[in-house]
Amino acid sequence: MNFDNGRQSAAQAAQYIADITGVPRHDIALTLGSGWNGTENLIGETTAEIPAGEVPGFSASAVAGHGGKIASVLLPSGHRALVLGARTHYYEGKGVRAVVHGVRTAAAAGAKICILTNGCGSTVPEWSPGTAVLIRDHLNLTAVSPIEGANFTDLTDLYTSRLRQIAHSVDPDLPEGVYAQFPGPHYETPAEVRMARILGADLVGMSTALEAIAAREAGMEVLGISLVTNHAAGISAENLSHAEVLAAGEAARGRISKLLADIIGRIFEEIPCR
Repeated sequence: MNFDNGRQSAAQAAQYIADITGVPRHDIALTLGSGWNGTENLIGETTAEIPAGEVPGFSASAVAGHGGKIASVLLPSGHRALVLGARTHYYEGKGVRAVVHGVRTAAAAGAKICILTNGCGSTVPEWSPGTAVLIRDHLNLTAVSPIEGANFTDLTDLYTSRLRQIAHSVDPDLPEGVYAQFPGPHYETPAEVRMARILGADLVGMSTALEAIAAREAGMEVLGISLVTNHAAGISAENLSHAEVLAAGEAARGRISKLLADIIGRIFEEIPCR
């Protein structure tokens, strides 16, 4: 790619999606993490699906539990959602531009709101597997940024308070926490989890933070929601595995999908369809 911060590639991908789906503009983007696959079936009518590997700049999903497709969904309000079921993780070694290509494509497609979901570990003993947590803030422990050049982007209200308030109007009992993104793909050691906890992290995982930064750079509002799939290393005596993550996501799928559908519906209650 040329030094355009990935915008040219994102514009090409957005145009390809518009051509294939017949939808010239999407209003909201939804990235589905581990445990969240299938949510698109509850938020509206899926009118088009594209295998991610066919869209410029995207790759087929390399992680079990991710759907591997990009979908255009017609919401009951008449708005359009772009659902990204394929996520590139930093640990795949494709570079940070590939990691954030999805959210940049969504911005190029017209989306003003970006919802990022993930499955993660919890450093809070009371947050057991199956708990949904709103991300209030994050710690980017990858040592990289998706922003290139002297583009100084304010992240003070990165996970927009307005969208979190809407989520609380759907479920007042939703907890909020700080998410720490580690590089992965290995799980964190107990010492690293203790470090993250001392730094203020309630949740640990391998995605989301870099995407959120790129989304804010692109001018989108961001809502982050984590599904606790396990207690982080050292919080419980159990060993960690991706199978455990998938099982927790499957057990919570119906409940968290309904929660997300209700939040999206509430977001667009007062926004007229263009």
